[in-house]
This record gives sequence, C-alpha cells and structure tokens, in this order.
Amino acid sequence: MKNVLLVGAGGFAGSVARYLVALAVPFSGTGFPFATFAVNLLGSFLIGFITELALSTTLLSPETRLLLTTGFCGGFTTFSTAMYETGGLMRDGEALYAGLYVAGSLAGGLVCLASGTLLAKLWQ
Repeated sequence: MKNVLLVGAGGFAGSVARYLVALAVPFSGTGFPFATFAVNLLGSFLIGFITELALSTTLLSPETRLLLTTGFCGGFTTFSTAMYETGGLMRDGEALYAGLYVAGSLAGGLVCLASGTLLAKLWQ
C-alpha cells in the first residue's frame, strides 16, 4: 500500500507540473506543441538522471526512485518511460526491438488515436 501511495503522490505532483508547464509555454501562434515537446524532453532527462542516481549511488532509496520515476515522471509524461525502456533495449543490444518499439509506439499510437476518435464520432 505504501508504494501505491508513493506512486499516487508522485503522479499528482507530475500531473500538476505538466499543467503548469502548459500554462507557462504557449504555442506562440505556430501550431507546434512546444509545451508537450518541452515536457517530453524534460521528462526523458529526469527519468535518466533519477534512475542513474538510484542505481549507481546510494543517494536515492528504492522508494524515492519509485516516487520520482513511476510517480512524478509517469504523471508528467509517459514519453520519458518509453524513452527509458528504449534505452534499456539499446543497452541490452536489442536495437531491432528498440526500433520496433519506437516505430510501433508511434504508428500504433496514431492508429489508436484515429480509431478512438472514429469510435467516439460513431457513438454520437
């Protein structure tokens, strides 16, 4: 139960942080989603930094790592987790799986987005 609360608290903080970034970083009239782009890059940096500290030092406990990675980074952006998992595949010498994961996530995500949109339109 403690771990669930840690993830929930981190997720809450990450979601609020994402919202605040969206308020602080406008589209600037270009149509490019700068806020989401910034969140995805920052989240990827944070999950790499936090995980490395947790695994190679004694600075972060397993509970703190869970709070910050699964909780905060997960609430802030799921992109950071996908990039971390892709990096893990690359480190393990699984470049093919890493490529399939990235391409499949992007292509599959777009197909699922279109499917969900279509289903919602048909439902109405």
